[in-house]
Amino acid sequence: MASIQILVGSVMGTAETVAEAVAAELRQLQHTVTVNFQADVSDILRDENEILLVCTSNTGSGDLPDNIQALYLQLTRDFPRIAGRQYGVINLGDSSYTTFNEGGRALDEAFADLGARRIGDPLVLDACEGLDAEEEAINWIKEWAKQL
Repeated sequence: MASIQILVGSVMGTAETVAEAVAAELRQLQHTVTVNFQADVSDILRDENEILLVCTSNTGSGDLPDNIQALYLQLTRDFPRIAGRQYGVINLGDSSYTTFNEGGRALDEAFADLGARRIGDPLVLDACEGLDAEEEAINWIKEWAKQL
């Protein structure tokens, strides 16, 4: 099975909770999972076979949370060699804001610009829809994991 590192960006803790739920489900599916709450570029360069899964909320005007902002800046400034690397995206936001989904989209684009290969479509969780974010993420991750 696959080795997966979940890169978490969270302010209020919802993305952390979703990341932990997804990690538990992936472990149930026999994958090896680490959850990283303070990722930087060295963490993603350690094992080129490890699949990366971004799980981030958005804050402010579509910004990334502080605990994942450094990774984004390193990706866009230092251009690490991650071409061909597999990744996925879970993006949590609130569509009542005009900048809905911008933080996760920025990370998605940063990975893609460096030649990384996204697995499946991103999961976008909208707080305005009133759905259970953990449940939605678990349902999504089951399908996502089939593509590994």
